[in-house]
Amino acid sequence: MRITANFDSGNIEVINLEDKKDIQLAIRPDFGGEFLQWFNFRFEGQIGSQYVFNIINAGEASYLKGWENYQAVASYDRQHWFRLPTSYKDGKLTIVTDMECETIQIAYFTPYSYERHQDLLAAVQTHALVSLEHLGETLDKRDLTLVKIGNSDSDKRNIWIIARQHPGETMAEWLVDGLIHSLLDSNNATAKLLLEKANFYIVPNMNPDGSVRGHLRTNAAGVNLNREWLNPSLEKSPEVFHVIHKMEATGVDLFYDVHGDEALPFVFLAGSQGTPSYNDRLATLRDRFSEVLKLASADFQSDVGYDIDAPGEANMTVATNWVAERFDCLANTLEMPFKDNDNVPDAARGWSPERSIKLGEASLVAMLAVVDELR
Repeated sequence: MRITANFDSGNIEVINLEDKKDIQLAIRPDFGGEFLQWFNFRFEGQIGSQYVFNIINAGEASYLKGWENYQAVASYDRQHWFRLPTSYKDGKLTIVTDMECETIQIAYFTPYSYERHQDLLAAVQTHALVSLEHLGETLDKRDLTLVKIGNSDSDKRNIWIIARQHPGETMAEWLVDGLIHSLLDSNNATAKLLLEKANFYIVPNMNPDGSVRGHLRTNAAGVNLNREWLNPSLEKSPEVFHVIHKMEATGVDLFYDVHGDEALPFVFLAGSQGTPSYNDRLATLRDRFSEVLKLASADFQSDVGYDIDAPGEANMTVATNWVAERFDCLANTLEMPFKDNDNVPDAARGWSPERSIKLGEASLVAMLAVVDELR
């Protein structure tokens, strides 16, 4: 038996590998020690044998409710992912697998690798309407890249989409992958009409350092980027600093911040209702966006979500709140589950990259529904 996490986004520590019915592992916390939940490792064993993995520090995880009704994902070929029998009890997460090949990869959610991220950027740049812009470097000297889609016509609306402020929320980049490819599909009438009305500014991965390091929520400095928008710095949060600098140059008419939620088994929106300048115009836009997204995708619902901030009580360090206030624009955080979506359950696969991709496509329909009213 052998276990390794020595690869892009890998995260696990081996405690005891002597008993195949009690392989003891531990999740490595994000740098700084504040967050712990993402795991991603590769196991080598014997075909036909059953192995039991016990993550013994799961009780120290950041979101204990995330383990309720949760099942880990796995793949033999790193292309097709499925769920494994998983249970949580007495602070221990237990994952069981019957080996069909010699090597299996097991993760908290289907990874979206840094190499795949580079492939996405390279592929879309070949489209006539696409240009890539280097916004700056991360703390680990990786590129922070903006995908620009459109002709920069100043009469058009400016739609900003960002994903993976929290790097372990890989479903966010899967969604953006689907959204971009749908937007560039010449047979997609929704995309064609949207591009006549709007320019798109998309950051598929806001936190490449945390992604490669195998973090759940933080960058290389151990900073939660979604608490940095009020006062970002090049020393702690250059990712946010550079994106804000570009936003100031373009303006923002619609903002879509894509995330995943560990605990809630639903797809939902979190808006900017608690910001000081929230008004009837923004409320009407938000309601319209939500209702159309509900029609465009049965995976989306609006009954279950986060508590709505009281007027004037929003946390202004959060991206959606800061952008909404700064640009007086429609701003939403989209949340997807790590486990299954109870709105439309799939017992075999739960929430998946494929469903994330489809939700990205559906998001364009909701954007088209409001684009004419953004200003």
